[in-house]
Amino acid sequence: MYTERKALENSIYGGDESVQEREISKAVIKRLPRYYRYLGELLEHKVERISSNELSDRMQVTASQIRQDLNNFGGFGQQGYGYNVKYLYNEIGKILGLDKTYNMIIIGAGHLGQAIANYVKFEKRGFRIIGIFDTNSDLEGTTIRGIQIMTDDKLPAFLDSHDIDIAALTLPKTGAEEIAPLLIKGGVKAIWNFAHTDLDLPSDIVVENVHLSESLMQLSYNINRKDRKK
Repeated sequence: MYTERKALENSIYGGDESVQEREISKAVIKRLPRYYRYLGELLEHKVERISSNELSDRMQVTASQIRQDLNNFGGFGQQGYGYNVKYLYNEIGKILGLDKTYNMIIIGAGHLGQAIANYVKFEKRGFRIIGIFDTNSDLEGTTIRGIQIMTDDKLPAFLDSHDIDIAALTLPKTGAEEIAPLLIKGGVKAIWNFAHTDLDLPSDIVVENVHLSESLMQLSYNINRKDRKK
Protein backbone atom coordinates (compact mmCIF):
# COMPACT_ATOMS: atom_id res chain seq x y z
CA MET A 1 0.00 0.00 0.00
CA TYR A 2 2.84 2.37 0.87
CA THR A 3 4.46 1.65 -2.49
CA GLU A 4 1.22 2.46 -4.33
CA ARG A 5 0.74 5.71 -2.44
CA LYS A 6 4.37 6.75 -2.89
CA ALA A 7 4.16 6.12 -6.63
CA LEU A 8 1.05 8.25 -6.83
CA GLU A 9 2.62 11.09 -4.82
CA ASN A 10 5.74 11.01 -6.97
CA SER A 11 3.71 11.07 -10.20
CA ILE A 12 1.40 13.89 -9.13
CA TYR A 13 3.55 16.08 -6.90
CA GLY A 14 7.13 15.59 -7.89
CA GLY A 15 9.69 14.84 -10.58
CA ASP A 16 9.95 15.75 -14.23
CA GLU A 17 7.19 13.31 -15.16
CA SER A 18 4.48 14.76 -12.87
CA VAL A 19 0.86 14.53 -14.02
CA GLN A 20 0.58 18.31 -13.61
CA GLU A 21 3.28 18.81 -16.25
CA ARG A 22 2.31 15.92 -18.52
CA GLU A 23 -0.60 16.18 -20.93
CA ILE A 24 -3.13 13.39 -20.35
CA SER A 25 -5.17 12.45 -23.41
CA LYS A 26 -8.87 13.28 -23.47
CA ALA A 27 -9.63 9.62 -24.16
CA VAL A 28 -7.99 8.62 -20.86
CA ILE A 29 -9.82 11.36 -18.96
CA LYS A 30 -13.14 10.22 -20.45
CA ARG A 31 -12.52 6.69 -19.22
CA LEU A 32 -11.75 7.71 -15.62
CA PRO A 33 -15.42 8.22 -14.61
CA ARG A 34 -16.17 4.72 -15.96
CA TYR A 35 -13.40 3.24 -13.82
CA TYR A 36 -14.78 5.15 -10.86
CA ARG A 37 -18.32 3.88 -11.47
CA TYR A 38 -17.31 0.25 -11.91
CA LEU A 39 -15.05 0.34 -8.86
CA GLY A 40 -17.92 1.83 -6.86
CA GLU A 41 -20.12 -1.08 -7.90
CA LEU A 42 -17.39 -3.53 -6.85
CA LEU A 43 -17.21 -1.85 -3.44
CA GLU A 44 -20.98 -2.20 -3.06
CA HIS A 45 -20.51 -5.96 -3.62
CA LYS A 46 -17.67 -5.99 -1.05
CA VAL A 47 -14.97 -6.89 -3.61
CA GLU A 48 -11.60 -6.02 -2.06
CA ARG A 49 -9.22 -6.54 -4.96
CA ILE A 50 -9.38 -7.09 -8.70
CA SER A 51 -6.96 -7.82 -11.53
CA SER A 52 -6.74 -5.80 -14.73
CA ASN A 53 -8.07 -8.86 -16.60
CA GLU A 54 -11.14 -9.09 -14.36
CA LEU A 55 -11.76 -5.35 -14.65
CA SER A 56 -11.31 -5.70 -18.41
CA ASP A 57 -14.07 -8.32 -18.61
CA ARG A 58 -16.47 -6.06 -16.73
CA MET A 59 -15.71 -2.86 -18.60
CA GLN A 60 -15.07 -4.24 -22.10
CA VAL A 61 -11.73 -2.42 -22.20
CA THR A 62 -8.52 -4.36 -22.77
CA ALA A 63 -6.39 -5.16 -19.72
CA SER A 64 -3.39 -3.47 -21.36
CA GLN A 65 -5.48 -0.32 -21.91
CA ILE A 66 -6.45 -0.27 -18.23
CA ARG A 67 -2.82 -0.60 -17.16
CA GLN A 68 -1.73 2.12 -19.60
CA ASP A 69 -4.47 4.46 -18.40
CA LEU A 70 -3.66 4.02 -14.73
CA ASN A 71 0.09 4.29 -15.35
CA ASN A 72 -0.54 7.89 -16.35
CA PHE A 73 -1.24 8.55 -12.68
CA GLY A 74 1.28 6.29 -10.98
CA GLY A 75 0.03 2.77 -11.69
CA PHE A 76 -1.68 1.76 -8.40
CA GLY A 77 -1.40 -2.00 -9.05
CA GLN A 78 0.94 -4.66 -7.68
CA GLN A 79 2.09 -7.62 -9.76
CA GLY A 80 0.51 -10.83 -8.52
CA TYR A 81 -2.00 -8.90 -6.41
CA GLY A 82 -3.90 -6.65 -8.79
CA TYR A 83 -5.65 -3.53 -7.59
CA ASN A 84 -6.95 -2.72 -4.14
CA VAL A 85 -10.50 -1.69 -5.09
CA LYS A 86 -11.15 0.78 -2.26
CA TYR A 87 -7.76 2.43 -2.62
CA LEU A 88 -8.06 2.73 -6.40
CA TYR A 89 -11.62 4.04 -6.10
CA ASN A 90 -10.54 6.75 -3.65
CA GLU A 91 -7.47 7.76 -5.64
CA ILE A 92 -9.36 8.03 -8.94
CA GLY A 93 -11.92 10.10 -7.05
CA LYS A 94 -9.13 12.47 -6.01
CA ILE A 95 -7.82 12.67 -9.59
CA LEU A 96 -11.35 13.57 -10.73
CA GLY A 97 -11.57 16.18 -7.97
CA LEU A 98 -14.37 14.35 -6.18
CA ASP A 99 -12.73 14.83 -2.79
CA LYS A 100 -13.85 18.48 -2.97
CA THR A 101 -17.21 20.25 -2.87
CA TYR A 102 -18.38 22.46 -5.75
CA ASN A 103 -21.08 25.11 -5.58
CA MET A 104 -23.27 24.87 -8.65
CA ILE A 105 -26.15 26.82 -10.19
CA ILE A 106 -28.56 25.92 -12.98
CA ILE A 107 -29.61 28.48 -15.58
CA GLY A 108 -32.87 27.34 -17.16
CA ALA A 109 -35.55 25.63 -15.08
CA GLY A 110 -37.25 23.72 -17.89
CA HIS A 111 -37.51 19.94 -18.03
CA LEU A 112 -33.76 19.35 -18.37
CA GLY A 113 -32.83 21.87 -15.68
CA GLN A 114 -35.35 20.33 -13.29
CA ALA A 115 -34.09 16.82 -14.07
CA ILE A 116 -30.53 17.87 -13.18
CA ALA A 117 -31.72 19.58 -10.00
CA ASN A 118 -33.61 16.44 -8.97
CA TYR A 119 -30.66 14.07 -9.51
CA VAL A 120 -29.53 13.44 -5.94
CA LYS A 121 -26.29 11.64 -6.88
CA PHE A 122 -24.70 14.92 -7.97
CA GLU A 123 -24.73 16.08 -4.37
CA LYS A 124 -23.27 12.76 -3.20
CA ARG A 125 -20.38 13.37 -5.62
CA GLY A 126 -19.76 16.82 -4.15
CA PHE A 127 -21.72 18.96 -6.64
CA ARG A 128 -23.92 21.15 -4.45
CA ILE A 129 -26.72 22.93 -6.32
CA ILE A 130 -27.44 26.18 -4.49
CA GLY A 131 -29.34 28.22 -7.07
CA ILE A 132 -31.74 27.80 -10.02
CA PHE A 133 -32.61 30.63 -12.40
CA ASP A 134 -35.10 31.09 -15.22
CA THR A 135 -36.53 33.91 -17.35
CA ASN A 136 -40.09 32.74 -16.63
CA SER A 137 -41.40 34.82 -13.72
CA ASP A 138 -44.25 32.31 -13.22
CA LEU A 139 -41.67 29.85 -11.88
CA GLU A 140 -40.28 32.28 -9.32
CA GLY A 141 -40.65 30.93 -5.78
CA THR A 142 -41.20 27.36 -6.96
CA THR A 143 -38.87 24.97 -5.17
CA ILE A 144 -36.98 21.90 -6.41
CA ARG A 145 -35.59 19.79 -3.57
CA GLY A 146 -35.73 22.83 -1.31
CA ILE A 147 -34.01 25.18 -3.78
CA GLN A 148 -36.07 28.21 -4.80
CA ILE A 149 -36.20 29.17 -8.45
CA MET A 150 -35.26 32.81 -9.04
CA THR A 151 -35.61 35.04 -12.08
CA ASP A 152 -32.51 35.86 -14.13
CA ASP A 153 -32.45 39.50 -13.01
CA LYS A 154 -31.43 38.31 -9.53
CA LEU A 155 -28.39 36.43 -10.90
CA PRO A 156 -25.80 39.27 -10.67
CA ALA A 157 -26.52 39.90 -6.99
CA PHE A 158 -26.47 36.15 -6.30
CA LEU A 159 -23.05 35.82 -7.96
CA ASP A 160 -21.76 38.76 -5.91
CA SER A 161 -22.74 37.06 -2.66
CA HIS A 162 -21.86 33.44 -3.49
CA ASP A 163 -18.72 31.69 -4.69
CA ILE A 164 -19.93 29.63 -7.67
CA ASP A 165 -17.72 26.98 -9.22
CA ILE A 166 -20.01 25.58 -11.93
CA ALA A 167 -22.99 26.89 -13.91
CA ALA A 168 -25.12 24.39 -15.83
CA LEU A 169 -26.74 26.00 -18.88
CA THR A 170 -30.00 24.28 -19.80
CA LEU A 171 -31.50 26.99 -21.97
CA PRO A 172 -31.69 27.88 -25.70
CA LYS A 173 -28.63 28.81 -27.75
CA THR A 174 -29.16 32.57 -27.75
CA GLY A 175 -29.79 32.63 -24.02
CA ALA A 176 -26.58 30.72 -23.34
CA GLU A 177 -24.51 33.08 -25.46
CA GLU A 178 -26.00 36.11 -23.71
CA ILE A 179 -25.63 34.88 -20.14
CA ALA A 180 -22.14 33.33 -20.38
CA PRO A 181 -20.26 36.69 -20.12
CA LEU A 182 -22.33 37.58 -17.04
CA LEU A 183 -21.38 34.29 -15.40
CA ILE A 184 -17.68 34.85 -16.15
CA LYS A 185 -17.86 38.39 -14.77
CA GLY A 186 -19.47 36.95 -11.64
CA GLY A 187 -16.53 34.62 -11.03
CA VAL A 188 -17.96 31.31 -12.27
CA LYS A 189 -15.04 28.97 -12.93
CA ALA A 190 -16.64 26.36 -15.19
CA ILE A 191 -19.67 25.95 -17.44
CA TRP A 192 -21.56 22.72 -18.08
CA ASN A 193 -23.21 23.65 -21.36
CA PHE A 194 -26.31 21.81 -22.62
CA ALA A 195 -27.29 24.61 -25.01
CA HIS A 196 -27.16 23.85 -28.74
CA THR A 197 -23.98 25.85 -29.30
CA ASP A 198 -20.24 25.63 -28.63
CA LEU A 199 -19.44 28.59 -26.38
CA ASP A 200 -16.36 30.63 -27.28
CA LEU A 201 -15.02 31.68 -23.89
CA PRO A 202 -11.67 32.76 -22.39
CA SER A 203 -9.14 29.94 -22.01
CA ASP A 204 -9.18 30.13 -18.22
CA ILE A 205 -12.87 29.12 -18.15
CA VAL A 206 -13.45 25.37 -18.18
CA VAL A 207 -16.29 24.39 -20.53
CA GLU A 208 -17.88 20.98 -21.02
CA ASN A 209 -20.27 21.00 -23.98
CA VAL A 210 -22.95 18.32 -23.81
CA HIS A 211 -24.94 18.03 -27.04
CA LEU A 212 -27.61 15.41 -26.48
CA SER A 213 -28.76 15.45 -30.10
CA GLU A 214 -25.23 14.62 -31.31
CA SER A 215 -25.11 11.61 -29.00
CA LEU A 216 -28.46 10.47 -30.36
CA MET A 217 -27.19 10.89 -33.94
CA GLN A 218 -24.17 8.72 -33.13
CA LEU A 219 -26.57 6.10 -31.81
CA SER A 220 -28.60 6.37 -35.03
CA TYR A 221 -25.43 5.91 -37.10
CA ASN A 222 -24.48 2.77 -35.19
CA ILE A 223 -27.98 1.32 -35.58
CA ASN A 224 -27.82 1.84 -39.35
CA ARG A 225 -24.28 0.49 -39.60
CA LYS A 226 -25.40 -2.65 -37.79
CA ASP A 227 -28.41 -2.99 -40.12
CA ARG A 228 -26.20 -2.68 -43.21
CA LYS A 229 -24.07 -5.61 -42.03
CA LYS A 230 -27.07 -7.96 -41.93
